[in-house]
Amino acid sequence: MDYYQYRIQSGATDPAIIMAFLAALPFDSFEEEEDTLNAYIPTNLDNKEISSLLDELASEFKFSWERHLLPHQNWNEIWEANFQPIQVGGFCGIRADFHAAFADVRHEIIINPKMAFGTGHHATTYMMIDLMQDLNLSKKKILDYGCGTGILAILAAKLGAKPIIAVDIDQESYQNTIDNAKINGISGITTIHGTLEDVPGVGYEIILANINRNVILSTLKSLYNKLNSGGVLLISGILNHDGPLIVQEAEAENFRLLQQIQRDEWLGFWFEK
Repeated sequence: MDYYQYRIQSGATDPAIIMAFLAALPFDSFEEEEDTLNAYIPTNLDNKEISSLLDELASEFKFSWERHLLPHQNWNEIWEANFQPIQVGGFCGIRADFHAAFADVRHEIIINPKMAFGTGHHATTYMMIDLMQDLNLSKKKILDYGCGTGILAILAAKLGAKPIIAVDIDQESYQNTIDNAKINGISGITTIHGTLEDVPGVGYEIILANINRNVILSTLKSLYNKLNSGGVLLISGILNHDGPLIVQEAEAENFRLLQQIQRDEWLGFWFEK
């Protein structure tokens, strides 16, 4: 498959801020360089909305961009080359199978990222894991909403959660979660290719949502209804300047904010029903 590379020269703007605005568009992956954000999309998914949004953002954040056609090549090798291990203290380490094992973590997760992984979101993954270590997940009913590579669902399984539902609208993420669960010897995750509407039932005790602002805002009411009384909603993927809006809208749905943390330009939240 041929791809377009959108090469965005971000200047003084943090590339992560631009990436957050592009997250709702059908890009397969993002790659961050110093002062540059590369966004990749199959040629058959490219559309005028992307150029229009980039022009709008460029006028606000003062960056330049250009598009290049990239002929077919082994994209997985490119994504893997940009995947860096993540270690959250002594609690958890996440690496690919081509990285050396961690020496000093309680839980190690092996992830082969494939095209479902977008680089640049280490801060959000880190915060979700950091918040998870303060939860008792044993025998808890869990939903991983926007599961990506399956990192959080796999960690939940290692921490004794069951049952676990993982859902993602992206086909690559759906398959990657299944594959990564097998790599880690995890069999207790039910993976769904679809939206929140495709997730069965209610009464979830913990919902993990490392996703983006627009998706969170549009589904807060549904997430509230899927949680049982006293249930926990962990959120990340939210930029610092969007924090007040997320808290305001969550509290309007009767969520109670228990904790807010920050890493780089990103925020993580612990809400309770």
